[in-house]
Amino acid sequence: MRILVTGTAGFIGAALAQRLLARGDVVYGVDNHNTYYDPALKEARLARFIDHPNYTHQRADLADAEALNHAFAACAPQRVVNLAAQAGVRYSLQNPQAYVASNLVGFVNMLEACRHGSVEHLVYASSSSVYGANRKLPFAVEDAVDHPVSLYAASKKANELMAHTYSHLYGLPTTGLRFFTVYGPWGRPDMSPMLFADRISRGEPIDVFNFGHHSRDFTYIDDIVEGVIRTLDHPAEPDPAYDAERPNPGSSNAPYRVYNLGNDQPVQLLRFIELLEQNFGRRVEKRLLPMQPGDVPDTWADVTALRRDVGYAPNTSIEDGVTRFVAWYREYHRLD
Repeated sequence: MRILVTGTAGFIGAALAQRLLARGDVVYGVDNHNTYYDPALKEARLARFIDHPNYTHQRADLADAEALNHAFAACAPQRVVNLAAQAGVRYSLQNPQAYVASNLVGFVNMLEACRHGSVEHLVYASSSSVYGANRKLPFAVEDAVDHPVSLYAASKKANELMAHTYSHLYGLPTTGLRFFTVYGPWGRPDMSPMLFADRISRGEPIDVFNFGHHSRDFTYIDDIVEGVIRTLDHPAEPDPAYDAERPNPGSSNAPYRVYNLGNDQPVQLLRFIELLEQNFGRRVEKRLLPMQPGDVPDTWADVTALRRDVGYAPNTSIEDGVTRFVAWYREYHRLD
C-alpha cells in the first residue's frame, strides 16, 4: 500500500515506518523536525531508513495546509497514520499555543486532506491522557472522558471529536489510538523512562513525583507498532450494535473507532526505576515529591476492544522491555 505517515522522525513514527517498509509498503513521511527536544535524535532515527527505495521524506508542518496538500498530491496515499503532534503534558502548561497550532489546526488540515484525497482509512494518535480525572481502573473506551486535566489531553480529546465529525459527514473511516506510556529504544528524551535512564547512568538523584505512588501502563514500542499496523489494516466500519439512546463512546453508526493501545499490565513507578537500576548496575537516591500539575496518579489500559476487533495482544514483559531499552541506551550513548 501507499501509506502517508506523519511524525516519521519521532519515536513511534520512525519505528512504524521501518516496519511498514519491511513488509513492502511505500511510505511517504512528513515531519517538521521541531526543536521540542534534540533534533539530532530525530535525524539519527531517520538515518536508519531515509535512503530506503520505498521511502520519501518531506519536512513540513501540519499547520501548513499548502505543504500538507503537496504531500498528499505527491503520495496519493491509500491510508494515513497521523502521529505528528505537539506532545507532552507539562509543556502544555508553558506553551499552550503550540498545542493549538499542531494538534488542532494541524489535525483539521489532516482531516481535510484525507477527505479530499479519498483516503481509505485514517489512523491517528490519541492519548491515555484523555482519561484525565477518571479514577475507575482499568480505563475503558466505553468510559466518558469529559474531564481532562491538561491542555494536551484536551487537544487529544478534541481530535477524537473532530475525527468523528468527518466520519459522520463524509464517511471517512477514522480510528483513534490512545497510547499508554510508550517506552523503548529511540524513545523521547522528555519522557520519564529516558529521564530516569539519563540520571541513573550518571549516578544522579532522580525526582519521583506523587511520592512514588504512581503506576503506569508502560507499553513497549514493538507492541505499540504492532497495534498500529493491525488497526491500519482494519479500516473502521459503522458499529452494527450502536445504540443512539445508549451511545458507546468508542464506536458510532459512522465508520469511527477509538481504542486503547497499552500493555494491560500497570507497573508501579518505583518498580520501573528498580529495573532500570538493575540493568545499569547502580542505585541512586530518589527524591519523593508531590504530584505535578496536569498529572494523574495511575493509568491502566483495558484493551478488550482492540483484542476483539484486530487480535491485538501485547507480549513484551516489563523486565524484557527495560533490558532491551537499557541495552540500546548504552550503545547509543557509547557507555560500554
